[in-house]
Amino acid sequence: MNKRLYFALLFVMGLIFVAGCGKKEAPPEQAAKPEAQMAAAPAAKIDPATVAVISGVVRFDGDAPKPQKIDMSQDPACKGTNETETVVGDGGNLSNVFIYVKDGLGNYAFDVPKTPVKLDQQGCRYHPHVLGVMAGQTVEIVNSDNTTHNIHPSPKDNREWNESQPPKGAPLDKDFARQEVLIPVKCNQHPWMKMYIGVVKNPFFAVTGKDGKYELKGLPPGTYTIAAVQEKYGEQDQTVTVGPKDSRTADFTFKAGMGGTGGQ
Repeated sequence: MNKRLYFALLFVMGLIFVAGCGKKEAPPEQAAKPEAQMAAAPAAKIDPATVAVISGVVRFDGDAPKPQKIDMSQDPACKGTNETETVVGDGGNLSNVFIYVKDGLGNYAFDVPKTPVKLDQQGCRYHPHVLGVMAGQTVEIVNSDNTTHNIHPSPKDNREWNESQPPKGAPLDKDFARQEVLIPVKCNQHPWMKMYIGVVKNPFFAVTGKDGKYELKGLPPGTYTIAAVQEKYGEQDQTVTVGPKDSRTADFTFKAGMGGTGGQ
């Protein structure tokens, strides 16, 4: 090999070496990110011009168990109707049934209401017997009685607590961080005092009155699982599809002998 060809080959190899050294790795921000680190899709917003309504009636099929008498004589300060509230209704309709949208809201996000919901203790009874609240929303607990009460929720997915409240004492402000339906609440001072709290992640819930009726307003068009939960007879689900400005009916019927969440 002559010298000119030798030096030419060295020159070419040098160029290749310099080009290889000049390559740079892509900066970290340009590298592929794992799926878990990808930005979440923005929350959908409800168009008020298209919202729909789902309503209905909850009925009871069969002979409703008669309310049991409650002996409140252990505390002279207790007054009121001495009967249990497990199954209440008029004309075959069923009250105290918690209705809520269980599934179908996708990536809609909802602000936690700043206004608290009120739970009163009066006549050594809880008012209301079934309460609905959004996760994180304040529950203002009031003692209107002239006796001490001991409020004791027994959740499975939220923090359990047990706190006394003196006669006509300052309100207690509590909240529940996670969805849970239904949370039983009792009073350790008065064992007949029981109620239930339905904690959900959306504002679409209701509790039936004595007429058994409910209404879920302001729903965006879509297909939803609507759940009805009764403390003694358990849960029923229905799938309901609503279009823009639609109105649909979803009735529920509970029968004697159905399983439940553990009533009074």
